[in-house]
Amino acid sequence: MQVIRVIARQTLASYKKPSSMQVKETYPLPPYSTVIGMVHAACGFENYVDMDVSIQGSYYSTVNDIYTRYEFKPNYYEKGRHSIKIESSTGITGLTVGPAHIELLTNVRLIFHIKPEDESMLDIIYNGLMKPKEYLSLGRKEDLLVIEDVKVVNIEEKELAEDYTLENDIYIPWSNGIKEHLKLYGTMYNLNKEYSINPKTKLRYWKKQIKVNYVAKKSVLCEDTKVNTDGKYLVYLA
Repeated sequence: MQVIRVIARQTLASYKKPSSMQVKETYPLPPYSTVIGMVHAACGFENYVDMDVSIQGSYYSTVNDIYTRYEFKPNYYEKGRHSIKIESSTGITGLTVGPAHIELLTNVRLIFHIKPEDESMLDIIYNGLMKPKEYLSLGRKEDLLVIEDVKVVNIEEKELAEDYTLENDIYIPWSNGIKEHLKLYGTMYNLNKEYSINPKTKLRYWKKQIKVNYVAKKSVLCEDTKVNTDGKYLVYLA
């Protein structure tokens, strides 16, 4: 089976957890939807292209930064509470502006494996990542992504002859039955992957999530575990 392997890096990055409010916390690795969105931007896709992705990598540390937060409720304004008053044809909206904190990862190293559902898209995605339509980012728009290598590789299944120590942090889908093969479990996440748009409201909603185990590097996979590999890195597509 052929897939596209991407090796990239970021100086700073934040992959915001949807549930974090007062402090914008970040996932330790980008979720599937974020990576797939980056691929669509690189290739200039205007319609959703189905693909599976494997995500792994590492980061040096986390830091906190301050950003400007804007809060509002449409068509609601209270004098003395809101710092900005916005008038429109639909009503008056009050805007509250203030400082807030965001969590950032530093010196991020990432390895993606990308497998489009339609094999004929393989070359299109490869060329798009080699010569992207726009500058690439991952997370926030200002979190620039530097691609160091793009390569089409073959992956194959093999059985571990001995215990294997992970060299990178990695998302392992729960559907792989990984619970039986790990000596140390990681954090469970339900990560967004695919969205759809409500034709009436024009709002986006998530219609597919992947339950994964975030496993940190130096965790151990037991011998006899069946894994997919490209000869250098493990591959867990979802």
